[in-house]
Amino acid sequence: MAGQETLSLTIQDAAALLSAYMPWLERGGIFLPTKEHYPLGQDVFLLLTLPGENERLPVTGQVVWVSPPGVSGRRIPGIGIQFRAEDQAVRDRIETHLAGHLDKGASTYTL
Repeated sequence: MAGQETLSLTIQDAAALLSAYMPWLERGGIFLPTKEHYPLGQDVFLLLTLPGENERLPVTGQVVWVSPPGVSGRRIPGIGIQFRAEDQAVRDRIETHLAGHLDKGASTYTL
């Protein structure tokens, strides 16, 4: 696929996963810390490793959030990647890891 970037993200623990997960997106998404510039709408291919797992889950998505270098507050530079419909199994695995935590209003890297 032309214009698609390949990225990798390993999330070490449930707290980091909770901060990075974007459940408010229609198909879910994940925040990837980076200082590199990615325009909104860019297609990316992400190899995602969840806490306590060795398997690298392939995710194809689109950049829908950008926190540029120099962003203030708790925010860190990076991009939010919205999952595609075919990545529902990845979303389900993330939500299994976060069972009981998604509705507690924890702060995230994005909102």
